[in-house]
Amino acid sequence: MALNQGLVITGLHVTVETEAGTKEILKGVDLAVRPGEIHAIMGPNGSGKSTLAYSIAGHPKYKITQGSVTLDGVELTELSVDARARAGMFLAMQYPVEVPGVSVANFLRTAKTAVSGEAPKVRTWIKEVNESLSRLDLDSAFSSRSVNEGFSGGEKKRHEIVQLELLNPKFAVLDETDSGLDIDALRIVSQGVNRYAAQGDRGVLLITHYTRILRYINPDFVHVFVDGHIVEEGGRELADELEANGYEKYTKVATS
Repeated sequence: MALNQGLVITGLHVTVETEAGTKEILKGVDLAVRPGEIHAIMGPNGSGKSTLAYSIAGHPKYKITQGSVTLDGVELTELSVDARARAGMFLAMQYPVEVPGVSVANFLRTAKTAVSGEAPKVRTWIKEVNESLSRLDLDSAFSSRSVNEGFSGGEKKRHEIVQLELLNPKFAVLDETDSGLDIDALRIVSQGVNRYAAQGDRGVLLITHYTRILRYINPDFVHVFVDGHIVEEGGRELADELEANGYEKYTKVATS
């Protein structure tokens, strides 16, 4: 097994079933994110960014027809969703789902137990949870609420980062974590991502439409995603170019 390779995506093709029949969404994605790197994927609506995130995580709606996704040499496409999580993969969803009747505290403890293979010690765990909630500007009473039920957009996204901190996976895919956040929530969430990345051996794939989150999170690489694949790569300056000029020059090439 090859260790510390990070996330390596090779020739990834993904289809989804629609009312009109089978549609190919990802059309050959190649990407490598090494430990310690932050990569931002930017692209217009409908380009396949979220499909990439869900395919990596193992969502059953998306069928991988070709290609490979490995994490530190482990082939994720052959694993179940929960096995991918145990292998070190984490997905923060664009639209976190409500789980009525399950408290945040029970959810976090169950998730930690499932990922690590053993239940965390109660005394130290409660302290860790409360410290993480505090860092994300959430009251300790937040633990007793049902997961995402009645949460504001900012609370949902901050809760995702609490999960990231407590589970501390090898690799995090953040699907439009900045959507629906006001400026204060954006700053708090970004600080959480930066704390996670600052460990130095974690990888981050940040999917976004806009550069505003990149004012707080500094990516090592920026990728332009159009029509199911990466069409341009660069550094932070590429994000600045997209902010100034949009995606038009890339979408024109993709559709010509």
